[in-house]
Amino acid sequence: MNYRIAINGYGRIGQSVLRALYTHQQRHKLQVIAINELADLETLTYLTRYDTTHGRFPVSVDNDGKDLLINGDSITVLNKKDPEDLPWEELDIDLVFECSGSYTDRDTAEKHLAAGAGRLLFSQPADDSIDATTVYGFNHLSLTRDDRIVSSASCTTNCIVPILHLLDQHFRVESGVSTTIHSAMNDQPVIDRYHQSNLRLTRSAMHSMVPVETGLNQGIVKFLPHLQGKMECLHLRVPTINVSLMDLSINVGQSVTADQVNAIFRSAAEGFLQPLVGYSEQPHASVDFNTDPRSAVVDATQTRVSNKSMIKMMVWFDNEWSYANRMIDVAHYWLALQG
Repeated sequence: MNYRIAINGYGRIGQSVLRALYTHQQRHKLQVIAINELADLETLTYLTRYDTTHGRFPVSVDNDGKDLLINGDSITVLNKKDPEDLPWEELDIDLVFECSGSYTDRDTAEKHLAAGAGRLLFSQPADDSIDATTVYGFNHLSLTRDDRIVSSASCTTNCIVPILHLLDQHFRVESGVSTTIHSAMNDQPVIDRYHQSNLRLTRSAMHSMVPVETGLNQGIVKFLPHLQGKMECLHLRVPTINVSLMDLSINVGQSVTADQVNAIFRSAAEGFLQPLVGYSEQPHASVDFNTDPRSAVVDATQTRVSNKSMIKMMVWFDNEWSYANRMIDVAHYWLALQG
């Protein structure tokens, strides 16, 4: 069965979702019918055809003055500010990928449903009023056909939760600290510019490493509630345009070696978590993981153990592409529950 999809918001994640749908092995089941974005059609066509991070779109991109044309598919382009004005019922939209990043509440999301959409999937963490928050490969099987508004959590949550879960299963996590070393984002200026009250984010993204606040610890305990109060999280933006690194320091409840830790992740990457978690012993740099669809790739060369029970790990992830692919995975599973 094919499903009719709309993308609301066509920034970095919205564009990645569209690109991933045209390269995903099950793309034919999710047909993009419409994109809602305030930018004009020529701009959308240009930003779809060319991309500094992920390269040229692998298929033809054009427009007919009204619709975006991708590989012969015609996609309606809308420019609506209010979700209530969107023609989702007329277009028979099964699911909206909410990628605008402009809200996280149920009330606003329900405007899409009132406009005729069947379901809405947030591209960011949302508040507790929604039906579910999902990390694919960890808890997506708990989704039901009655759920209507769901979040795919965050790219960092999708990276760290499977890693922490495996460490906890095998060695019992007692406490830890994570530092996300994250590529620059579009809430940062290229040169210093006042645009918000967070003064660190007024500084040039291309000239500084910038500490920012993160709610990752809250995301972790949503999935691993027994770690409440046991994880602290830091977040550092660095002058690259894509690919991020999770730096983990984890205290566990037994003596371990680096080889034992690596063996756990090697086995998982070769087995039941193969599409989601990777493992490498190669001498990598971040660019090696550009457009990598996996949620997390353990860099085994960097695994260390201090005093027999403190594990130090580094885990790579493409913060755009891997997250877009997880949204697609969630959508496939969730929509299939309709039968």
